[in-house]
Amino acid sequence: MAEEIHAEMVANVWKVVKATGETVEEGDTLVILESMKMEIPVVAESTGVLKELVVNEGDVVQEGDLIAVIE
Repeated sequence: MAEEIHAEMVANVWKVVKATGETVEEGDTLVILESMKMEIPVVAESTGVLKELVVNEGDVVQEGDLIAVIE
């Protein structure tokens, strides 16, 4: 079953750490968001393959926006 990772707040995508197709472990950082000069890691909540990474460095995400899909 696919797991969708969504943004928890409005933020800029500061750094993309993982790429589509990579195997990720629970707790791995996928991307790092920046909001109000704070860095917020977005982590995988399960082990699997990163099937889709919707964001790129420099993008702005809104609360609830899809960031990634892990299968």
